[in-house]
Amino acid sequence: MATLDQVITRPEVAAGETEALISGSEAVAVATKLADVDVLTAYPIRPYDTLMQYVSKQIANGEQDAEYIVAESEHSQFEIAKHAEAVGARAMCGSSGVGWCHAFECIAVTPALRMPLVAMVGNRALDDPGAFGTEHNDALAARDLGWMHVWVDTAQEALDTTLIAYRVAENRKVFLPCAISTDGAFLTHSQTLVKIPPKAWVQEFLPPYKRGNLQLHPDNPITIAPQANEDWLMEIRRQTDEAMRNARGVLQEAWEDFGRIFHRGEGSPFFEEYYTEDAEVVLVGMGTLSLPVKVAVRKLRDQGQKVGFVRVRWFRPFDFEHLGPLLDRFGAVGVIDRDFSMGSPYNSGVLANEIRAALYTQKRRPPVLSFIVGLGGREVTIPGVEEMFGKVSKAAEKGVGPNDTDWIEVRN
Repeated sequence: MATLDQVITRPEVAAGETEALISGSEAVAVATKLADVDVLTAYPIRPYDTLMQYVSKQIANGEQDAEYIVAESEHSQFEIAKHAEAVGARAMCGSSGVGWCHAFECIAVTPALRMPLVAMVGNRALDDPGAFGTEHNDALAARDLGWMHVWVDTAQEALDTTLIAYRVAENRKVFLPCAISTDGAFLTHSQTLVKIPPKAWVQEFLPPYKRGNLQLHPDNPITIAPQANEDWLMEIRRQTDEAMRNARGVLQEAWEDFGRIFHRGEGSPFFEEYYTEDAEVVLVGMGTLSLPVKVAVRKLRDQGQKVGFVRVRWFRPFDFEHLGPLLDRFGAVGVIDRDFSMGSPYNSGVLANEIRAALYTQKRRPPVLSFIVGLGGREVTIPGVEEMFGKVSKAAEKGVGPNDTDWIEVRN
């Protein structure tokens, strides 16, 4: 693994930036150093553990000043990080697969306690059978609890998004935790050149974390996590809902500031468009499956087919207000899920039904085809993507699509 000392200066790097050959997990670790994270907790489970391995190396080398606490379980590390946030310390933790589920008691209560904890999820299949490959069901298990969720597809985006996540989460209008999903192995372990911004840029972008009158301190005696009777819980849930609604505007503002200071980032913070301007059909997905999809799009474009791709970045909050109008102009939409939701409408994955809901209020509702691919870390292949585009194109021609979900490249 590369260290920050192993950097290469290249002409295309902006003045003040450097480059390092690092993985997605290591990029998140570098972001914690740049963001002056105070407390990092760890309990090893792959593939997320590479984040904390790199953090420990930075601390051991004197590159990072932070409290590094190795807990005895995933549950404990989330509890430690949550309570660190309560006393005004910027914190980071994370997990993968069943480790994320083991911490679910802590994960469930963190949003309502209004703790802006940032956690990395190294997306991994949920046991059984034991598997270490990528699936999105681990992070998605908490999708309705008040956590913000974002999927990144490159190590550069992992670093940048970590900084943005702290900026949004710690805004007093929000004060909600954020899970940064990085596909296991495909992103957590794959190294690429990443631009490392200077500390001055980060300090301009990310203000210090301040809880104000919500900070737990002997001089400010407050109650955190009280036992509320049945007649008050609904108001607490509504406050959390308001915070998530506020996150949309706060994220948009942070995205614009990030572009101004860091000289990168365009379009919408919620989703990326790829060859959509004149596309007749599109696929929609999240995470690192974007690489084979984009390759297939270029290949099909060379053959004269008008196809495009929309990659969802922020799943919570979900940008239904703009995704709906964007997608309703296409002849048909294919949604690729690297997850499953057994027994759901049309037996679809999670993202497919979110897209259907976003299109429901539109004047045009093109056929939505749902596909499930790449579970357990199986490769998403170019032929598989071409097969999906073919089925979406046929649905666009007919004006109607199948009412069931298609599992792509599954053995008979």
